[in-house]
Amino acid sequence: MVETVSKPPVRGAAPQGATDPESASRAVREMFTAIAPRYDLLNHLLSANVDKLWWRRTARTFRHILAKPDARVLDLCCGTGDMAFALHRENAKVRIAGADFSHAMLVRASAKSAGRALRWIEADALRLPFPDASFDLVTSAFGFRNLADYDAGLREMFRVLRPGGECGVLDFGEPGGLIGHVYRIYFKRVLPAVGTLISGVRGPYAYLPRSVERFPSPEEMLERMRRAGFREVSWSPYFFGIAGLYHGKR
Repeated sequence: MVETVSKPPVRGAAPQGATDPESASRAVREMFTAIAPRYDLLNHLLSANVDKLWWRRTARTFRHILAKPDARVLDLCCGTGDMAFALHRENAKVRIAGADFSHAMLVRASAKSAGRALRWIEADALRLPFPDASFDLVTSAFGFRNLADYDAGLREMFRVLRPGGECGVLDFGEPGGLIGHVYRIYFKRVLPAVGTLISGVRGPYAYLPRSVERFPSPEEMLERMRRAGFREVSWSPYFFGIAGLYHGKR
């Protein structure tokens, strides 16, 4: 079951041709709605299933929080729920909510839940419908970079965290050297072609490399986290820096 507890449009990073925040939001939402039926298949195929390892590694980073029987967790920009499921596997008793702007993605997440006690909430990432200090952990996996305003997103994450709570943002990066060169060829040429072929939808997989290029460098992202109020911020690169986990405490 998907709950709608706030106005659904989320201000997303503008795809090509979308300029103002409202049209950008609509375009991003429509893109994810269009690829929702093949989203999981393409993620696993295009990453050679490495994405599953990244979710598992991130969940294990927060075992100390998930071990608390009364912990409350929010997975932001949750898509079809894989990060939430990875967290749930660490402790099935923890209360976990997944929030996203795409109803179609949340419907698939709900279908995948298979009786697991998870909440799926259609909500605005920049105007979360939760009181201050609601969660012990807020995560976001491969969705945060789609926000038009990273600083506002970080402030919202900070706001809904309890004192002593932690956040984890797992997202793509741009590695350097030979690995980076090969990665960019794959990311900009091979991935869009394969993604379009399998999904049958033109546009979303060309948008992906542009969204990664737009995303701040690790140094800039850590500075943004500090400005939002987070302390003890860090970045842990995954697989030569192709992805990485940003970690901070409230």
